[in-house]
Amino acid sequence: MRKLTVIFLLSIPAIALSGAGSKAVGTAVQERIIVGMATDANGLGDGSFNDGVYAGLKKAEDEGLIEIRLIEPASMTDYVPNLSGLAEDGAELIFAVGFLFYDALLEVAPNYPDTMFAGIDLFYDSPMPPSNVLGINWKEHESGYLAGVVAGLMTREYANRSDKLNDENVIGAVLGMDIPPVERYFVGFTEGAKSVNSDIEVLSVVTGTFTDQAKGKEATIALAEQGADIVIQFAGLTGMGIFTAAQEKNILVMGADVDQNHFAPEYTLTSAMKGTTQATYLTTLDFIDGNFKGGGNAVFGLAEDAVGLAPFHDFDFVVPSEVIDAVEQARSDIISGAVDIPQTRDDAGI
Repeated sequence: MRKLTVIFLLSIPAIALSGAGSKAVGTAVQERIIVGMATDANGLGDGSFNDGVYAGLKKAEDEGLIEIRLIEPASMTDYVPNLSGLAEDGAELIFAVGFLFYDALLEVAPNYPDTMFAGIDLFYDSPMPPSNVLGINWKEHESGYLAGVVAGLMTREYANRSDKLNDENVIGAVLGMDIPPVERYFVGFTEGAKSVNSDIEVLSVVTGTFTDQAKGKEATIALAEQGADIVIQFAGLTGMGIFTAAQEKNILVMGADVDQNHFAPEYTLTSAMKGTTQATYLTTLDFIDGNFKGGGNAVFGLAEDAVGLAPFHDFDFVVPSEVIDAVEQARSDIISGAVDIPQTRDDAGI
């Protein structure tokens, strides 16, 4: 059974608005559109992907542009009825959050040709999607690469510190399912680390799930016991387990998708971020302005300021200028094309 949350807004008189994102006809603001969001099975409060997408919609709502209708499924079997329900409830644009919506969108979209669908983390190639479906993607390998530069240098920086777990030149990654976005993240992370520390060993554990924090903690502990003193997560809710593991094993960790520092400030070095909020907001504005184009994919990266690293927060005075300079150089080289990052293990030879 789907769980439907409708966020109602009080009606207001049409007034003239100024600023980015307002949609006006003459001096009157166009009636707000209904935008739906179907989360993955983790729902809101995941501290990651779903929360980031919702924040983008909330920004548009706070500007008086849309009304949000939200559904949080109990499992993947709810995906098709949830998308259909949002369309039938009047949503003109619907965001489906997560790679696992791939088949559900292809099934539902042809039944609602007047409804536009945006698939978060969905890349359609063969076949291409219907004209009312847009796959929204990120260059995770770019933010992963920057995180790898930090980890590759910082594991060496910590070599002479008394609070370092060990003297091994090893870092690790906790992965969810072995799907393209996760692979891009991990390959970028590995390539970035090796670009500044050629002898480093990058370990990984594929947990096979995005919903089990206990498995994320178990995987992090296993990596720490194999010598990793910095561990990053690309595993959604499963990855939240790294934060409790970090405290138990006294290692540093990195978050993903959004800034996850607040989960363990004393142990979280940074986060490899996807601009889910920015991409969702921009896609919503495109729809309002009549510029939404389905039948293909939109890809956001460093050049669009839609991926990157979170601040170092408590580690601002710990991370040396050498690391900061290396990150900025890598960022510049990626944008200019001087650095071409592989996106698959096969291409990277790992």
